[in-house]
Amino acid sequence: MERLNSYLGKHLWAQIVLTLLVASAVSMLLFPGRSFGTVLVRTAVFSAGGIAIMIAMRRKEERAAGGSADRLVTLERKLRKGDVPTDPRERRAMRDLVEQRLHRTRHRVTAQVFLVVLFCAVVTAVAATSGPRQTVGVAVFSGVFLSWLVFYGNRQHRLLRTMRDALASETPGASDRSH
Repeated sequence: MERLNSYLGKHLWAQIVLTLLVASAVSMLLFPGRSFGTVLVRTAVFSAGGIAIMIAMRRKEERAAGGSADRLVTLERKLRKGDVPTDPRERRAMRDLVEQRLHRTRHRVTAQVFLVVLFCAVVTAVAATSGPRQTVGVAVFSGVFLSWLVFYGNRQHRLLRTMRDALASETPGASDRSH
């Protein structure tokens, strides 16, 4: 799993392709009858804004991590494992990355509540306009997706707070004290 995380972390294009393929497959399962090519193109067009936002966020994170995808992948691995960097430059980069992510997720609870309400509205709309297969499919997908989103969002937030506290409480290196 670590190799897959590293590969996807280094190759943003692979994340985009994988996301488009999975989204298209889910769409095909819920609403059969269209060709896969049509669904893939439609998903790519509707996802263009999200992809642009993802690319912009990734560039900001790479800058915070020191300017390279490899360095960002290394910091993400340390963050997931809870390994606090000892090198002063790496500590600074980790601190910048953690603070950036904590700032970006400061409204996560409000966003999670909004998503629950939004997905309930979508399920209700599908129930009113489609058949039972689509309604059950969208309801199950919504439940699984929201559960995953809340669980991993909370886990990531806890990891970020723990790393921030560890970086603040440990004695930094000599060159780190001068800043």
